[in-house]
Amino acid sequence: MTLDAYIDTILDKRICVIGAGVSNTPWIEKLLQRGCHVTVRDRREANAMEGEAERLSSLGAQLRLGADYLDDLDEQIIFRTPGLLPFDEHLVEARRRGCLVTSEMELFCRLCPCPIIAVTGSDGKTTTTTIISELMKAAGYRVHLGGNIGTPLLCELPDFCADDWAILELSSFQLHSMDCRPRVAVITNLSPNHLDKHLDFQDYADAKRSIFLGQQPGDRLILNREDANSDAYAASAPAEVCWFSDRREIDHGAILRDGKIFRVGGDRDEYIMDAEEILLPGSHNVQNYLAAFAAVEGLVGAAVCRDVAMRFAGVEHRLERVRVLHGVTYINDSIASSPTRTIAGLHALKTKPVIILGGYDKHIPFDELGDELCRSAKCVVLTGATAPLIRSAVESSPFFEVSGLPIIEEGDFRRAVLAASAAAGEGDIVILSPACASFDHFRNFAERGRTFKAIVKELE
Repeated sequence: MTLDAYIDTILDKRICVIGAGVSNTPWIEKLLQRGCHVTVRDRREANAMEGEAERLSSLGAQLRLGADYLDDLDEQIIFRTPGLLPFDEHLVEARRRGCLVTSEMELFCRLCPCPIIAVTGSDGKTTTTTIISELMKAAGYRVHLGGNIGTPLLCELPDFCADDWAILELSSFQLHSMDCRPRVAVITNLSPNHLDKHLDFQDYADAKRSIFLGQQPGDRLILNREDANSDAYAASAPAEVCWFSDRREIDHGAILRDGKIFRVGGDRDEYIMDAEEILLPGSHNVQNYLAAFAAVEGLVGAAVCRDVAMRFAGVEHRLERVRVLHGVTYINDSIASSPTRTIAGLHALKTKPVIILGGYDKHIPFDELGDELCRSAKCVVLTGATAPLIRSAVESSPFFEVSGLPIIEEGDFRRAVLAASAAAGEGDIVILSPACASFDHFRNFAERGRTFKAIVKELE
């Protein structure tokens, strides 16, 4: 079914779109242009939507804004925003009354005319997804990059061809209870994350499972051999399971062996490259490439894989070098919104940095991060809602007293960046690697990263 044909089937339905954010807005506009009856529900008041409420109203949308935006949720078709998970009491009640609850991403997967490679995980999914996209483009495929990154793709479907490929990063919020069938599914790893939203860690892990439950024999699931959750995933996978590992031998997938990367399986090993040739620094990026190389097996040859890995400079906001000023290197790692990702970034640096941390509280423990900061940081600058929690984790670490690690707290983000700059000397690194989400002060990690870069570029 095409997108237009689908809309034809719902023209007489009352439709609700929850959340007038980046991913849903093109869909709202498309529905309104086709004459659908659309109610837009958003937690924000009109004065916080920067003119978007007035614009959508002028296009014909009914608006339900503010704290009671989910009251009387009775539209026949409800497109939820990713951050509102299906067990929300309003959605549960709506389904009990016979309403259909879905999402823009779920509809995309249902209608997409071309094969999909989908990536999820706690860490590395943005970089891995982008690497897969770069590999496929370099091999000559027409690629559409989206999901949790890039451009919202649903309204672009009329431009898709059957031999294109959709490359998707999918979050646990998008995947929760979602029906999808990617040709290739990748789970990079799993660690506690978003526990402020999910019922518990098991609910978070189960949401990730949705990426492969709809697969069929002939599809492939790529799992991390070194992740403790992978065996459980493999046991319930309906598709062929392939692995990636930087530590041990596997039957089928991508491995690191004596510093060299191979794809293995069948009767031969395929050498791709030496790991040290990868342009992106850090062992975590070797793992990202292992996952990507396994995902594109049979689609992208070894020579193209090596060429991309030697020239791809990375994604914005992930260990992104901003500038060097007075001998100090400034790095934007705003995408590091979990402790494990910040720890990986620290391991990728060659010198102990002055690190800026803190943000929205996702109810993730910081104990391991506290130990790592004592071992691997020159100075810690804390800001945001989680500043007291991270300070407590650092000061409770058995390594704290011997480390002599200075801790600075600044409630204002700009002052935190300036304090980090003042604490750095020639040859030092200042890195924004928050270990937390951005929602206490910013709309998303990208806005946080751009703000950091703007402040750094103003320094004299």
